[in-house]
Amino acid sequence: MLMLAAVALLLSAPDEKKISIYSKAANYSLPITQKNGQDCAGLLEILEPLGTVSAKADGQRWKVRFNNVDGEFTAGKPRARIRGHDFDLHANFLIENGRGLIPLASLTQLLPQFLGGPVIFHETSRRLFIGDVSVHFIAQVNKSNPPALVMNFTSPVNPSISTEPGKLRLLFTHEPLVPSGSQTLTFDSKIIPSATYQEENGAAELTIAGTAPLFARFSNDGRTITVTAAPQVTAQAPPQPTAAPPSVTGSSSTTTTVPISRRYFAVVDASHGGDERGAAISDQLAEKDVTLAFARRLRQELEARGLTTLLLRDGDTSLTLDQRANIANSNHPAIYICVHASSQGYGIRLYKAMVPSVADSHGPFLDWSSAQAPFFTLSQSAATSVAAEFQRREIAVRTLIAPLRPLNSIIAAAVAVEVAPRGPSIAELNDPEYQQSVTAAVATGLSAVRAKLEAGR
Repeated sequence: MLMLAAVALLLSAPDEKKISIYSKAANYSLPITQKNGQDCAGLLEILEPLGTVSAKADGQRWKVRFNNVDGEFTAGKPRARIRGHDFDLHANFLIENGRGLIPLASLTQLLPQFLGGPVIFHETSRRLFIGDVSVHFIAQVNKSNPPALVMNFTSPVNPSISTEPGKLRLLFTHEPLVPSGSQTLTFDSKIIPSATYQEENGAAELTIAGTAPLFARFSNDGRTITVTAAPQVTAQAPPQPTAAPPSVTGSSSTTTTVPISRRYFAVVDASHGGDERGAAISDQLAEKDVTLAFARRLRQELEARGLTTLLLRDGDTSLTLDQRANIANSNHPAIYICVHASSQGYGIRLYKAMVPSVADSHGPFLDWSSAQAPFFTLSQSAATSVAAEFQRREIAVRTLIAPLRPLNSIIAAAVAVEVAPRGPSIAELNDPEYQQSVTAAVATGLSAVRAKLEAGR
């Protein structure tokens, strides 16, 4: 079972409405459900990364316990009882497939009742701040040749970067970035005249205007971003193909050279195995057995779609994390999928690796803890496509980012799929129908981005 990381992020489809929540415990996002003209989100999903939480639906009543605070809600009613006191929600509470849905308009009044402190909600962009977690920045253009825009942040950041003629965009999807003053900054520079801050759909974005193509680099452990004019590159003849992909520098003093063998589209890794049982799903059921069952069925679903698949372990085998990464890398797949299982929560959690913003790579040797970095965009595409397929099949899904091994050591697109029951019954993890629904969704989602994944390896 995977525990929620200190920093987590749900990656949703680009056009899906979402709310982002920032706290000292976790940064994460959740999809928005619109009901009766109200934007709503699952209350259990909001509270889960922030502490110990459980919930139970009983007819029209829905009870939740967060740490030591009890709350009781009634479907179709605009009131709740929290800490023994009645509380006005300003909109009706809803129960859908056992999930308790709370209107976003109620969050600033509701959450302090559970958390014991105030929250700030940017309603237009749907960004919720719990406690003093905001990341601020200052920006100035120095007088170097060429000039450089230097942005210093109060905490490490890792935005996605995109460029278009005349602009460089930094999208902050899991950092609680806020403007330090005016949302539009102007600079005394012909090359970098301005930068604009804006928020939308649970994210913050800095758009830097440039009269020349711009290039961004990170330093100071991710606390500084420097933007300059992109260096001009002289055209060269393409290099001759090499016999193997880059080597990966492991956590020990040795290095592992990655040879090329048969090229599978996917490597499916059933987590745990052997002496490592994983989580105790029940008194009789270990996580290692559940993950193997799902992995075998996922291989069937992938190969039924013409996607060649290697099952990393097909028995009760013990493998270290480094061994898993080495085997996956040596087969050079288009996608690596690690399967986990959990008795906690509902539905699916999709994980992508969080890698250090500064890697210690040397020449052809990639830093073991950040080998995934060049494949970040491909992994995001895979996770987004799979999440969309789960949503289409009405299976609850969240996509998060976390510093997981061996994901960050994989030199291919890589995701982890953690499967929890759809409902309150743990036995559902052994239900062939549920296993088929989950694995078919993963296989269909990956098949939809097959060309992109194969082109990126």
